[in-house]
Formats: sequence, C-alpha cells, structure tokens
Amino acid sequence: MTARLTGAELARKVVHIGSGGLAFAVRPLGLWGALAMAVAAVLHNLLLLPRYGGRRLWRADESARGHSPGIVLYPVAVLLLLLLYGTRLEVAAAAWGILAFGDGMAGLAGLALGRGNPLPWNPAKSWAGMVAFTLFGGAGAAALLLWTAPGRYETGFALALGFAAAAFAALLESQPQGLDDNLGVPLLAGLLLYCLTLTRGSWSAVATPELLRGAALGLAVNVALAGAAYAARGVDRSGALAGILLGTAIWAFVGWQGFALLFAFVALGTAATRVGYEEKARRRLAQERGGRRGARNAFAKVTVPALAALLAATTGRFELFALAMAGALATAAADTCSSEIGQLYGRRAILLTTLRPVPRGTGGAVSLEGTAAGLAAALAIAALGAALGLFAWTAAPWVALAAVVANALESVAGATLEERGLLDNDGVNFLSSLAGALVAASLTALNP
Repeated sequence: MTARLTGAELARKVVHIGSGGLAFAVRPLGLWGALAMAVAAVLHNLLLLPRYGGRRLWRADESARGHSPGIVLYPVAVLLLLLLYGTRLEVAAAAWGILAFGDGMAGLAGLALGRGNPLPWNPAKSWAGMVAFTLFGGAGAAALLLWTAPGRYETGFALALGFAAAAFAALLESQPQGLDDNLGVPLLAGLLLYCLTLTRGSWSAVATPELLRGAALGLAVNVALAGAAYAARGVDRSGALAGILLGTAIWAFVGWQGFALLFAFVALGTAATRVGYEEKARRRLAQERGGRRGARNAFAKVTVPALAALLAATTGRFELFALAMAGALATAAADTCSSEIGQLYGRRAILLTTLRPVPRGTGGAVSLEGTAAGLAAALAIAALGAALGLFAWTAAPWVALAAVVANALESVAGATLEERGLLDNDGVNFLSSLAGALVAASLTALNP
C-alpha cells in the first residue's frame, strides 16, 4: 500500500461514513420520503456541493478531470436501492449501510493499517481493509435490518444476513477493477440480501442427514474430478480447489442433477478450449497458461450458480432458483463455446456496439459460427436440466434464451467496459452469469 491517510482523504471518508446515518431515517420517512431525500442528495452532490467547498473532498485525479463520479454515484446507488426494494425498505437501508460503514471503514483501515498485508489477488487492497469492510458493514447492515423492519427478523438471523452480505461485498470491492465501487457493490449486496431474506425459517429444513450425506458424496466426487482436471492440465491448483468448493455446494443443495449441469458446462468448455488449441495458440488467441483455468475464472462463472443452488434448497422456491442456476451455467457454457469456436472458425467478426467488422479475438466481438456454437451449448444445458427434472420442459427454451441475451450483454460489456480497462474478463464473466440467472428466472416467472 503506497497511499497515505491524508487530511483530505480522512474528511472524504468521514463524510462517506457519516452519510450512512441517514439510512436510519428510511423507516420514519417511508418510501416516498426516502426517495425525495435520495433525489435531493443526488442534485446536491452534483450541482451544489462543488460550489461551496466540496472540491476539497476530491482526489487529485478527480480535480484534474473537473468532476468526482464517486461522490455523485453514492446517492445514485441509494436512489436505485430504494427504487428496487421499495416494498422491502430494510433491504435498501441495509445495503446502504454496507456501502457507508463497510466501504468507508475499509478505506480508513486500508490507508492506516494496510501496509505490509496486501491481498494476493490485488496488492492495491489489504487484509486490514477487507476485514474492516466485513465487520463494520455487517454490523451496520444487521442494525438497519432490525431497525427498519422491527419484529420481522430474529437478531441472529439479521446478523447472519448482514455479515454474509458484507463479506460478499468486501470480496467484490477487493477485485482489481476500474469501475467505481459506490454503485455496483451496494447493488449486488442488496440483491444478495434480498435473496437471503427469503430463506428465513427454512434453514432447519436443509440441516438434515440427507444434505450432509450429499455433501460428503459430492466432496468425494469433486475431489476426484478436480484431481483428474489438474492432471489433464485443465485447471491449476487454485482452480481445482475452487472447483471442489463450488461443485460440492451445488451437489449438496441441488443434488447430483444440479452437479450434472455443472459437469456438462465444464466438459463443453474444456472440449471447446482444446479444439484447435495449437492453431489458436499460433494466432495468439488461445486461453493463457496452456488452457489451465484458475480460481478467479471458476468463481467468476460458478459463484452465481452455487448461490442459486443454495437458495433453491432454502427458500421453498426450488424450481425458480434451479432455473436461475441453469441460466447462469447455460450462459457460461455459451460464452466459452462461442468464444473458443468463433476464434477458430469465425469468418467474420463484428462488434455489437458498432456493427463494424473487427479481427477475430477482439474483446466483445461476435461471429455467426461462434454464436451458433454458443446457442448449441446453451440448448444442451437447458435440455439436460429439463431431462433431469430440475424444471419443466416448457421452461427449457427460456433458459437458452436467457443465455443468448446474457451473452449479447457480455459482448457489449466486453467491447466497452473491458476494452477501457474498467472490468477484466473475469468481472465481465461474473456479470454475464448473473444476467443469465436473472433473465432465466424472470422469463419463466413472466411465462408460467
């Protein structure tokens, strides 16, 4: 850590954290009052704050640009949280608490204590900051859940939800991305919080000997398969360990049928990567490290399916979240197959953002051949899920369509955010996996 806790940075963090106190006003204000407060805050930070001393809170690069995106995106995130969770204001308030207290205290702890303990995956962040994010964000979220919705949650449950969402947000915030974390992190933490509130009263139903036996069997199978994948040079050590963790979770919560979908995704992706690998390597288009994939790649593509599997088992909405899991895996399979096959056989690649031809391998580029391969992979995952009884056959087309939509969004993100260095490939993969899950669940809900 080379940055220091200057007076200007301390003032910025104090304002960042102190603004979180307004989250406790959501309960007495109600939805419309809270929305008015958020709109006023957006206008204030955008138009008024720079005119009466707010520029002193700007960092050097913001002063050079003449504006501070983070200071404006903070109230924008609060406004979006209120709009998304207007009927569950405690979720909006708790996610605001994670943004204010978790992110703010992470910045202070990282600057004051972070030297000498950098994160392995991002030396610009520290363990001190990540721990502070989880502790203060979790405590703030739990307090706001209990305060904003009195009597709805038991204290232990609220604490579990708050710290789980804060830990997830801390992990997201620690990733080496160029996007401002005042927007994406609280929105994703809010989504996880909302989903976790649906599990209230259901955990005892899954704390059964059957689940433990399934987890043990899943662990044994995943250890064997991870060892084989490592020996075949398909994953490195971190990728093998991540695969064991995620694969065991899916088997435990959804059974071997859910794991079969994960296995199909891995098999399709590995086969597509190996096809013509020497030719792709000669053109400098091949997967790096000889095709070995690591933990970040595994978490980027399988975290959402694993969370969906957990929610399928703990919310009483098994088919809905099984569809979300299938949508995410179909998206991941379609992405890998379309990319690998398109790079090898694609005759004409274009960018969806401009519709102009570009060289094969360009970030965000699509080709007819690659798109066809991706669609075939998505249809295979959708059909397998229906055949195994995870969801009805009538829902299978929506899973495949969700993968197509999510991969189109990924191509746009790749051509814009990734090309500009705001997100890396793993970040884009995570968002596309999430989009596939959300679109699959939404399309099925709209077309029962």
